[in-house]
Amino acid sequence: MPHGKAVRLELSEIERSELERLVRRHKTAQALALRARIVLLAADGLTNTVIAARLGVDLHRVGRWRQRFAGSRLDGLFDEPRPGAPRKIGDEEIAETIRQTLEARPQGATHWSLRSMAAVRGHAPSTIHRIWRAFGLQPHRTETFKLSTDPLFVEKVRDIVGLYLVPPDRAVVLCVDEKTQVQALDRTQPLLPMRPGQVERHTHDYTRYGTTSLFAALDVKLGTIVGRCFPRHRTVEFRGFLDQVERSVPNDLEIHLIMDNAGTHKTKLIRNWFAKRPRWHVHYTPTSSSWINQVERWFALLTARALRRGVHRSTAELEAAIHDYIAVTNADPKPFRWTKTADDILAAIQRFCLRTAPQPTLLTTSESGH
Repeated sequence: MPHGKAVRLELSEIERSELERLVRRHKTAQALALRARIVLLAADGLTNTVIAARLGVDLHRVGRWRQRFAGSRLDGLFDEPRPGAPRKIGDEEIAETIRQTLEARPQGATHWSLRSMAAVRGHAPSTIHRIWRAFGLQPHRTETFKLSTDPLFVEKVRDIVGLYLVPPDRAVVLCVDEKTQVQALDRTQPLLPMRPGQVERHTHDYTRYGTTSLFAALDVKLGTIVGRCFPRHRTVEFRGFLDQVERSVPNDLEIHLIMDNAGTHKTKLIRNWFAKRPRWHVHYTPTSSSWINQVERWFALLTARALRRGVHRSTAELEAAIHDYIAVTNADPKPFRWTKTADDILAAIQRFCLRTAPQPTLLTTSESGH
């Protein structure tokens, strides 16, 4: 950077927006985010010395990226191609490797590994790894899915998402479900605690001391939990839990209850209970759509933070741990933020269906009989 007066930078709206996006985006490389901050501060009229002090970087680095942006604008912030050995694998070979990864299977196995693909293609496993990583291919991974076949799926999604995004006045929206068969477990050998350079370790096997079932209601607006444990999971326990929820909600508020289609939720005893209480309004989730019930997310937090690594030598200890976590949640409640509209959700499901639906077979003239 030559000595003299620093170059003055003026940004267009598009440039400022792109620079701010680079700074905010979590996946932006730290070096690139730093360059974007330098340019933004320079455009605000700060001197190189002030920018260097504020960001804790070398003064020459500030001057270099100011100059690079002044000469090449946004393109100047990205690293230039570095010299190196030319690529030995051509585009056709890469394309064939990708095609074989997607369309074929190795003999005697359900999916490719780096070594099996490398043996077939005649390359080093590291080469296959670079190709797969460049195109986002992960043959070793798999995920599950299940699409709802509920004939009223669209109507139920719009109903429940509407409650999340625009809750009714003078009403409370509750997400209710049960976490059944929660096991009180202890490991067969003592736990080895975490220490520097070593994670916590425990045995894979365990001793079981019984189970409990947790009934929980999440207040969508407040993020608080009404919870109660029962030794069994039946209609009578569910009605007892509803009685507890009824007592916890002020009498002048309507109650909108979101829950799934479990058999215990639809028995004659429960239907009669709701019929006697006109302020209760029940909203059933679509079948195979537990993701739309927000209390399921709270159950996941409970499992990860209080149950999975816990040691409980009786159901009493287990239930005490559950109620302790409920108390912690209610002491500092943080409601989940629902951002997707019903249209967003339905559009995403439609795109998924189009990707997974079998393609129609095109018949030739002779095959069609014409």
